[in-house]
Amino acid sequence: MAMACLALLAGCGGPSSSSFNPPSEDIECMARAMYFESVRSSRDGMIAVGSVVMNRVDSDAYPNTVCGVVSQRNQFAPGVMTKRMESRAAPLARAAAQSVLAGERHPDVAGAMFFHAATYRASFNNMHYVVTTGGNAFYERRRPENVTAPRPLPATEGITGR
Repeated sequence: MAMACLALLAGCGGPSSSSFNPPSEDIECMARAMYFESVRSSRDGMIAVGSVVMNRVDSDAYPNTVCGVVSQRNQFAPGVMTKRMESRAAPLARAAAQSVLAGERHPDVAGAMFFHAATYRASFNNMHYVVTTGGNAFYERRRPENVTAPRPLPATEGITGR
């Protein structure tokens, strides 16, 4: 199992030559993040997680590949790269991953690069919440005086359609 995971990570290259035909490694890594980080029945939650992954890929502060971002230590759910995706939601996660890699983004995530479980209550004063969906609250880090939404917003679903 460990060897298969290393092979998966080794195949993670740079951006694909076609945004509509991403490498299978990118699809697998993205689907894993979506599957293990969102409520598996929420397409919006999966697309929001994928939007955060892509925001990180585009940032100089994180690895510049999908697999690099998803496999970063202590950033996503434990076992995200090694656990089995065993439910009927795996095909939904893979389809959502393909959509994000083809350019779809959750419109409310915008530039957010962070999220946590919607039930978690953080006491930091620099968290500006942008959307709650798929069991997670998504936020941007801002200077405290620029935070206008300091608490997770009410959950919304059905924005991304399909």
